[in-house]
Amino acid sequence: MARDVQITFDCADPAKLAAFWAEALGYRVQGPPEGFDSWEQALTAMGVPPERHNDASAVVDPEGSGPRLFFQRVPEPKRAKNRLHLDVRAAPGLTGEARMAALEAAADRLVALGATRGDRHEPAPPLAAGHIVMADPEGNEFCVD
Repeated sequence: MARDVQITFDCADPAKLAAFWAEALGYRVQGPPEGFDSWEQALTAMGVPPERHNDASAVVDPEGSGPRLFFQRVPEPKRAKNRLHLDVRAAPGLTGEARMAALEAAADRLVALGATRGDRHEPAPPLAAGHIVMADPEGNEFCVD
């Protein structure tokens, strides 16, 4: 039986990183529990002190098909290269220069949202279609693929 997965990011600023990934993926920040107009209102009602209101955040696929991304505050900074990363699929079905142009446009949009651009890897058929290495606002690596 297949299982649903959630992808969890350790980070310093869950709200900021959730906002970035919501925009990057076309997701939305997960709303507060039923009966509350905001997370601030819900967390206050739950007795969570204000200084802990940004301890976690999540984004969800508005169509319900993609995995939930969860962001949790941790005290330590990122120290090394990711052993796992996301590929943001920005050019499905495209090849060659059309693919790379679509990847460049996606990379430019993500940089405007706060990402950092890394190396561009050119297509090298038959196995490598080309991609651009990026990092989110907290330095987590991902690829525009």
